[in-house]
Amino acid sequence: MSDSQTVSAAVAKLYNTYPFPPEALLDEPPPGYNWRWNWLAAHNFCTGQKPQKQDIRILDAGCGTGVGTEYLVHLNPQASVVGIDLSTGALAVAKERCQRSGANRVEFHHLSLFDVEQLPGEFDLINCVGVLHHTPDPIRGIQALAKKLAPGGLMHIFVYGELGRWEIQLMQKAIALIQGDKKGDYRDGVQVGRQIFASLPENNRIVKYDKQRWSLENHKDEYFADMYVHPQEIDYNIETLFKLIDASGLEFIGFSNPSFWDLERLLGKAPELVERAKDLSDRQLYRLIELLDPEVTHYEFFLGRPPLIKADWTDDNALLAAIPELNPCIEGFPSQCFFNYDYQIVNLSVAEFEFMQKCDNNSTVADILAGVELGLDGVRRLLQQQLILLTPA
Repeated sequence: MSDSQTVSAAVAKLYNTYPFPPEALLDEPPPGYNWRWNWLAAHNFCTGQKPQKQDIRILDAGCGTGVGTEYLVHLNPQASVVGIDLSTGALAVAKERCQRSGANRVEFHHLSLFDVEQLPGEFDLINCVGVLHHTPDPIRGIQALAKKLAPGGLMHIFVYGELGRWEIQLMQKAIALIQGDKKGDYRDGVQVGRQIFASLPENNRIVKYDKQRWSLENHKDEYFADMYVHPQEIDYNIETLFKLIDASGLEFIGFSNPSFWDLERLLGKAPELVERAKDLSDRQLYRLIELLDPEVTHYEFFLGRPPLIKADWTDDNALLAAIPELNPCIEGFPSQCFFNYDYQIVNLSVAEFEFMQKCDNNSTVADILAGVELGLDGVRRLLQQQLILLTPA
């Protein structure tokens, strides 16, 4: 086998041994939401407006045991969904998961990212979470996926960050050294890793980091194996991340956790430094933020294939003529206090609450404002907070 085939076989062996993620199978739709997997919410985040169609095709690239796939089906009731993965063991769990919860608009294929061209047609939304960094050639992988993205389509990607995973890298290397010739025996690797953690002093840096960040997950062997005995992992920093993004040939739309990438969060007490940083390019700014806050364990972001039409709603007449509706990824509404798309608590003013109550998918912004004491700036605030979606006239 080629080096690439050897790595892919080793990765498949890991996930056949420990199907991942090991979330419980339910006889009902999964609880809550992940807005990144909801086409309406994701499209609005990326473009500032509701998409023109909802009967889309979605690809879950590296679907594992189908945790994300199941959400993709239930959160997008008009979409058809395809899941692919290297591991037959994980795919078996994914099929059972989706059958049990009624996620019946999905088909699964035993394929690697590199063979995705075997699937017919293009996809409007491609989800690739926790996968590219485990391939032998992430650039080749992202390029293969990019070829399957339809014009105007979106790709959501999640890859590891090197700065926040430094202690994990140390433990990975330590386990491999002790395993020696048994490296690749994943059950042995988990046993060795468990013994190391049990033996190290409580004030050991690796132990403290694991307890602080990962202990709730890592009591399950599947999570422990995925983190500490994985046969293939490539971790990124901003500079290497954008080499990967540039190689895709797609447009970088933005990080899907934008609050982390706000410099004022870190240097708000030194406004003169924030002002000086305005001379930096976007990529330099991202690099500065991760250097100042090296806890970043991963990057999650959206790419798009042009033409991707975006709306900024600076034109008052266009905003007045638009039809607003509630973001589908909110919880606890109607109430002035509820959870937003990112599960953060939102407190609305009386006028904002009244406006959102009148969003009936038919009335225009002008219609609603005629009976609510809220100005256009207030509507823009709701839009900026991703609480409403707008359909242009």
